[in-house]
Amino acid sequence: MTDNGEHWERGLIEKLATAALKEQRRARLWGIFFKLLTFAYITVIILLAIDWKAGGEVSGKHTALVEVSGIIGPGTDASAERVTTALQAAFKDKNTQGVVVRINSPGGSPVQAQNIYEEMRRLRKKHPAIPLYAVVEDLCASGGYYVAAGADRIYVSKSSIVGSIGVRMDSFGVTGLMEKLGVERRLLTAGDNKGFLDPFLPVDERQKQHAQTLLEDIHQQFIGVVREGRGKRLKETPDMFSGLIWTGHKSLELGLADAYGSLDYVAREVVKAENIVDYTQKENIAEKFARRFGAGAASAILELAIRQAPHLR
Repeated sequence: MTDNGEHWERGLIEKLATAALKEQRRARLWGIFFKLLTFAYITVIILLAIDWKAGGEVSGKHTALVEVSGIIGPGTDASAERVTTALQAAFKDKNTQGVVVRINSPGGSPVQAQNIYEEMRRLRKKHPAIPLYAVVEDLCASGGYYVAAGADRIYVSKSSIVGSIGVRMDSFGVTGLMEKLGVERRLLTAGDNKGFLDPFLPVDERQKQHAQTLLEDIHQQFIGVVREGRGKRLKETPDMFSGLIWTGHKSLELGLADAYGSLDYVAREVVKAENIVDYTQKENIAEKFARRFGAGAASAILELAIRQAPHLR
């Protein structure tokens, strides 16, 4: 009985000690987590304050800059939301002497490009005393040129790439590969065209023709915008709206651009306001930190949950 009693007491003490260690470990992990969370919160507040201070009212006469860089599409730096917000802020500032949209883009969403173009035209009419120029860097193609057409004048470099006034729809077909692999496509739809141009099925000529009609419709809208924006300066050729691209030098001959000029040149010589203020809406430091911290915090919470969960041993 004595041996059994001692064994029972020893076992109880070990269990209590193990439970105490687990509780201490759990408390330590939660303590670390909340300290990190508090540190991150304070850091975000500081960064937001810095960004707020940096984004204060601009003093002095200046040329306002709005960048359209990269793919034009939702969620990008060149999204219609970001660009139009920047344009509105630029035109609203009483010290803005002129607005320059600097473009370096291969294009993107026709809807996003159209929204930017229409906002450029609207703001120009609302603020007739503030000129609006486009400055092309390396590339101003497709949706990029759609945007540029909304400016009063377009400035290029001799070696800039300009044009690609066309519309495209990308897809692929793998029916032959599927046959070789012995894969059978099983698609159920309610509606004859719900599986429109499914890449896993042979091309349906009626659907292909419908897609072509859609592209032609959007293409004509694009052509109309270019004609509206460029007016009599445009020297149309049979292949102008075929999707071809040209150098900046050739674009001057075709009337797709007006003159050579960089951002600094336009600000200094055209707008007559050398001070350039960037209104471009980009992801700020706080947003970047918050996004990265969000992913890190989620990982930490997951790891903490895993450690607290029962384990099979």
